Amino acid sequence: MIAPGDAWGPFARNLDEAERRARLRALRQTARLLAGPRAADLCRLLASAETDPTALEPACRVLNAMAGSDKRQIWAAYAALAHAA
Repeated sequence: MIAPGDAWGPFARNLDEAERRARLRALRQTARLLAGPRAADLCRLLASAETDPTALEPACRVLNAMAGSDKRQIWAAYAALAHAA
């Protein structure tokens, strides 16, 4: 189960599936650009989550376990993208 504090972006509850896919793709692109190979597991799980919702929780765990600098950069860039939309 995804903790309430982690229910943001593609991990938010009650999202339309098209919106969830768009958010997953935006987060995956952000992670790939900012963390490169360090985000490989996260990107794989985010891609899987587009068709398998059970991959959301592991993706959230992997993101939370990333190095602080990578995590902060990904969160900040994704938040800026989401705010601009």
